[in-house]
Amino acid sequence: MPTLRILIADDHEVVRHGIRVLLESHPTWQVCGEATDGRQAVEMEKQLKPDLVILDIGMPNLNGLDASRQILARNSRQRILILTIYETEQVVKAVLEAGARGFVLKSDAAHDLIAAVEALRENRTFFTSRVAEMVLKGYLKPEEKQADSEVTRPGLTAREREVVQLLAEGKSTKEVASILSLSVKTAETHRSNIMSKLNFHSVSELVLYAVRNNIVQISVPTVISATATDGPPSILPERLVS
Repeated sequence: MPTLRILIADDHEVVRHGIRVLLESHPTWQVCGEATDGRQAVEMEKQLKPDLVILDIGMPNLNGLDASRQILARNSRQRILILTIYETEQVVKAVLEAGARGFVLKSDAAHDLIAAVEALRENRTFFTSRVAEMVLKGYLKPEEKQADSEVTRPGLTAREREVVQLLAEGKSTKEVASILSLSVKTAETHRSNIMSKLNFHSVSELVLYAVRNNIVQISVPTVISATATDGPPSILPERLVS
């Protein structure tokens, strides 16, 4: 059987290691590259030409959803599997709209990741049972929008979404220009157009918009746990308790 070459993108080294161990426990699978953010993932996918890409949603510089869009815009046949700690309707809808073929929770990776990769390899989709239930019940229909949802605001271009993420992550306009290979004046124009489009007057409003629309995500610590008898490690989000 031919080797399946897989690219992993996650900004946490310990998570990438856990994913690699899980995947390479399969004799014909090879992790051909590891990216630490979405922008690097897009470039590595172009260079390495993997058979499948696994992307975390909440990565710096470019999130997994926008990385998916950029990869599929260039290579519409690429198989993309999204890893996340969230399973809300909004996140699921965003994943589907980004064109990903699969969706796995990090907490379920130990028992779902292998099956998900197998499904995508065979040109099938893979979603958790809860996600499948959402789709069957019609929760993800485009016309069903919350009255106060941010999606009622004017749409942003792909470039504007990139700028929003970088600004929300605390980058200065000069840093945005450098990262995106733009002039400072062009970056400033993008920022001004975004604030005008969204009718925002502060960066805090922009940050809130970015979080609500899955352009950036609030970090939740993750840990890798394993025992000698458990086999490959599992990827588990730490619970936040009040």
